[in-house]
Amino acid sequence: MRFLVAALPALALLTAAAPPPPTFDALRFFSGRTEGKGRFKVALRAGHDVHVQGHGRMDGDTLILDQIVTREGTDPKPRQWRIREVSPGRYTGTLTDAKGAITGETTGDRLHLAFTSTGGFAVEQWLTIAADGRSAQNRLTAKKFGITVATLDETIRKLD
Repeated sequence: MRFLVAALPALALLTAAAPPPPTFDALRFFSGRTEGKGRFKVALRAGHDVHVQGHGRMDGDTLILDQIVTREGTDPKPRQWRIREVSPGRYTGTLTDAKGAITGETTGDRLHLAFTSTGGFAVEQWLTIAADGRSAQNRLTAKKFGITVATLDETIRKLD
């Protein structure tokens, strides 16, 4: 008990010294060059590696993110995101792989994106920015009729 009482001030100092996690600013994170490496898994099939090279730039209030997506065993495929912040922490935009608008929302260090793919899948992405603000973990799920049919686990790094 004496040890616990003696350790409390030190524990309080450690807790107080921990910096808060960064806020996920999607427009700033994806501006410049990024690289994603991950594993894409479709239900009942073997997973395969995915590599994404990105270059984002601002055009007025809109982020234009051009990406080249290379899935193991396929030719590289270009895609483009256009995202703008409509209110603090809330985003809307388009994606060449989506039907209709995409929506996004940040809560602290997490960014949630949602859209319907051109194939009719309900897609959700949850990105969590690392403490240093230079990388993020991306967890994507694609559902059809409420059943998860594909997932992606990816690490995205800022290169600039």
